[in-house]
Amino acid sequence: MNLDSILLPVKNDLEEVEQKLEEHLSSDSPLIYQISQYLLERKGKRIRPALVLLSSGEDNNSVKSKVLDAAVVIELIHTATLLHDDVIDQSTTRRGRASVNFRWSNLVSVLMGDYLLAKAFKILVNTGISPLLSAISKATERISIGELLQIQEQGNHNLTEDSYIKIISNKTASLFSVACESGAIISDRDESTQRIYKGFGEDFGISFQIIDDLLDLVGDKKITGKELGNDLQENKITLPLIYALSNSVDGTREKIMEILESGYNAEHFPQILSFVKKEGGIEYSRKRAEDFGKKAIEGVAKLNDSELKNSLKKLVEFILIRDK
Repeated sequence: MNLDSILLPVKNDLEEVEQKLEEHLSSDSPLIYQISQYLLERKGKRIRPALVLLSSGEDNNSVKSKVLDAAVVIELIHTATLLHDDVIDQSTTRRGRASVNFRWSNLVSVLMGDYLLAKAFKILVNTGISPLLSAISKATERISIGELLQIQEQGNHNLTEDSYIKIISNKTASLFSVACESGAIISDRDESTQRIYKGFGEDFGISFQIIDDLLDLVGDKKITGKELGNDLQENKITLPLIYALSNSVDGTREKIMEILESGYNAEHFPQILSFVKKEGGIEYSRKRAEDFGKKAIEGVAKLNDSELKNSLKKLVEFILIRDK
């Protein structure tokens, strides 16, 4: 399944979003311009701005410029969180090359993230759409809450699945959710329809993050551009390990807990991966991702059939089989 073909209905709009990003990131500051160009050279999948476009409907011409602005805002916020995340996680790479904090410094990465957030909210305020400002402000707050919850639970090897879902709902799903909600708000959809899109984005985002956490254990480094076991290295407890630790009955759990509590290092990765696989953590996590994906698809089933709705459903299928 090819992402470009899924997003074909909004291909031209995504190209306009890219142009607007370049325009907004042109700056009188040589350093900001240099970093902006570095970020734009290795762009991500742009799924979040695509969700804004797909949820705005096919009859959005009268509000097209505001839809594009919202898509830019969502991508700027996402990029800002990545810059901050890389500092928190002490990452050295992002999308297969040196992260901003590694190439420049932690200070530069934090301040650049702050700049992108400020830029995003300046664009947002200029749209003059109060419900949109309210929704995106709440989502940004949720992202911060999710980050703090994750830090609070670092090293908690008794973390429950419910607590894990709460963390990723706030940290990751919130931005997917508001991306979908934003398109519906700008297009003046009724409240029921706005809730459908918002719910779709939430379930989509949870599914997306579970798959992301799976790829940290069983992905292909050549494809993902990341070392396997990063979450373990950063003391983040994710669903595959939560399930394995909760369901182990043969005494292996104690050996794994000893490794985790005494200080994980890369040499332990094969042993922990073997444990997670043996206890069914990989299969269970994939099933949970599929459960949330199915819920997302069932949510938009209530909407009228359209090419854009079909793309939303295919996006769910795509993220469930993605390899990076």
